[in-house]
Amino acid sequence: MAMFRSFVSAAQLRQHQQQNGAAAAAPGESLESQFSCPICLEVYHKPVSIASCAHTFCADCLQPCLQVTSPLCPLCRMPFDPKKVDKSSSLEKQLSSYKAPCRGCSKKVTLVKMRSHISSCTKVQEQMANCPKFMPVVPTSQPIPSNIPNRSTFVCPFCGARNLDQQELVKHCMENHRNDLNKVVCPVCSAMPWGDPSYKSSNFLQHLLHRHKFSYDTFVDYSIDEEAALQAALALSLSEN
Repeated sequence: MAMFRSFVSAAQLRQHQQQNGAAAAAPGESLESQFSCPICLEVYHKPVSIASCAHTFCADCLQPCLQVTSPLCPLCRMPFDPKKVDKSSSLEKQLSSYKAPCRGCSKKVTLVKMRSHISSCTKVQEQMANCPKFMPVVPTSQPIPSNIPNRSTFVCPFCGARNLDQQELVKHCMENHRNDLNKVVCPVCSAMPWGDPSYKSSNFLQHLLHRHKFSYDTFVDYSIDEEAALQAALALSLSEN
């Protein structure tokens, strides 16, 4: 988790520098990495920016996030309006202006052309071919489980609508099934190890609002230790009752 926070901090620093027109790379950071997408880690290609948080990504990298009902920024996890994602013209100008050395042949290449150059650079291809293959530290004979339940998206127990995350399930049921009195199994609870897939909620909407209105990440502060997080979760549970 500490590594993830460091990655996010570095990515946010890069974006701050780009937004302020900084051409010089931070100490120990190449110009190429300074102008890299935090998703694919390559130099930006057709960069777009989220208006609400100003984070920038390649258009193709951000596209999967725009396919869901309530998209979250891949970097800061804040909700955003998919209609307010704009082409980053200022960043495209910087990519066309700045040059950086190829990490293979060291030739100075305009950043906007770096991707195409790397794909044809023989030095880079040699480096990639010589990368060590991944090998497990200790070989294992344990079978890989094939029946791991999906705990990220859920199916509406009323109408069968699919691919709803926890918050989308709450919103969908409140908008479409507010007056449905049928007893149904909670798909969120039944997906958990302790869940009972046969237990039907007598008031599913109230159950959703009390237990699943917010996702787990909403209440997790990764900067505190596990014991403190547990105490915070217990306090929240007691306050609901």
